[in-house]
Amino acid sequence: MSTLTAQRPSSAVLGRDSLASIVVFLVALPLCMGVAIASGAPPALGLITGIIGGLVVGSIAGSPLQVSGPAAGMAVLVFQLVSEQGLIMLGVVGLLAGAFQLIAGVLRLGQWFRAISPSVIHGMLAGIGVLIFVSQVHVMLDDAPRSSGLANIAALPEAIVKAIPTDGSVHHLAALAGIITIFTIVLWNKFRPARLSLLPGPLLGVIVGTIFAMVFALPIIQVDLPANLTDALNVPTMEALGRAIEPGILGLGLIFAFVASAETLLCATAVDKMHIGARTNYDKELRAQGVGNMICGALGALPMTGVIVRSAANVEAGATTRFSAIAHGGWLLLAIVAFPFVLNEIPTSVLAAILVYTGYKLVNVAQIRKIAEFGRQELAIYAVTLVGVVAIDLLTGVIMGFALATLKLVYTFSHLEISTTEDKEANRIDVWLTGSATFFSIPQLSGVLEASPFGAEVHIHVEKLDYIDHACLEMLSSWEKLHQSTGGSLVVEWSDLVRRYARRSQDPGKTSIPALTQRSAA
Repeated sequence: MSTLTAQRPSSAVLGRDSLASIVVFLVALPLCMGVAIASGAPPALGLITGIIGGLVVGSIAGSPLQVSGPAAGMAVLVFQLVSEQGLIMLGVVGLLAGAFQLIAGVLRLGQWFRAISPSVIHGMLAGIGVLIFVSQVHVMLDDAPRSSGLANIAALPEAIVKAIPTDGSVHHLAALAGIITIFTIVLWNKFRPARLSLLPGPLLGVIVGTIFAMVFALPIIQVDLPANLTDALNVPTMEALGRAIEPGILGLGLIFAFVASAETLLCATAVDKMHIGARTNYDKELRAQGVGNMICGALGALPMTGVIVRSAANVEAGATTRFSAIAHGGWLLLAIVAFPFVLNEIPTSVLAAILVYTGYKLVNVAQIRKIAEFGRQELAIYAVTLVGVVAIDLLTGVIMGFALATLKLVYTFSHLEISTTEDKEANRIDVWLTGSATFFSIPQLSGVLEASPFGAEVHIHVEKLDYIDHACLEMLSSWEKLHQSTGGSLVVEWSDLVRRYARRSQDPGKTSIPALTQRSAA
């Protein structure tokens, strides 16, 4: 009994976590509806996902302070799915994605989802940000988004024209409400007083934008939530479930599972850096996400991931246990059950404005600068991923970035730089090797050695050599024998790091290639 009492959160902890849950709820409420609209789904389906992310996933998560719900990063995938397959297939793909995540968690594959180049991840997020931005600009004008990212970009000049009141439409009024929302968020984030620091900018933006629309009775589109939560469910039909074995639908399930898992575990890693409490159990978190997405799929709601905006708000608000994430789901449920008439007053252009701002923030300029510090190759990986996501699709963009990152890795571990100096009076050639000497390097290294004069004393410096494989050693050994037949010699100059391997030789700083080969084989 004493052990259980010691583990039970104190009233002070519960009180602090209760306040944190209200902050997370206020952040999540507009985002749940906004992400749903960006996904081409009814706002209620986003709220249902937020509720499940809190009440269910929050209770069993491997990252206690991470908050799960519908994420902007999945909106592009969901929009494509709804446009091509219909809203009814959303639940089927969600069920499959959740099942794949659950299986991956059971097989302890959680850590492997983190084995992705940061440049690819940030390029993917930036690409998603661009797609969200260019699509939600049209929604912010009470217009329909186009069928693809490139089409949305091409239609931006048309959107600018529609924002000017010249044709008698109400597009400019919707745009005005959205612009006021964005300005409110930006100004609040920059100038908010310290004592109100926990009041989230997106919520204040929604309040100001909605009040503006109500005061001036703007004839613009508003959120449409059903009076009864059960009326909002999008439960898959038997016909839709029967399509689950189609290769295309199975592929979508895998794509959803991969993207959701990568975003969730990336978020969990970021959350771990924000606090000093319990670290994330990645396999447990993956299993929890799988369970949550299967429930969302069964109800036809949006898929979920761990969401950095809500999670960061949770930590900053002082949460220390999972109670905050759980309770925020209860507040979402209360809002949709008890106050749907309040939520129905929110213009969709106001929610779209939040997503426009979110998309802009995803294209993180500061992050681009950090990536550039690691060289042009990393920046190229980032750019290729971003362009692939925007111009083709999310999966192709990620694959392109991953392939380029893999090629960079191969190049790094096979690249050899060679520099030489010649002392003609002493008939000596010094060859400095930097990088990795592998079978890829044999033609390059052979060319340098074969250019050495007959009878020369050739010294190979390996102080900056990271690795040398057996093929290179064999080539050097063969060339040494050939060079000795002309009266020359080949000496390897060892660095301090590798001298311990040459202790048996008379000069521990030098050795011949045959000796080197023998020690390498041993």
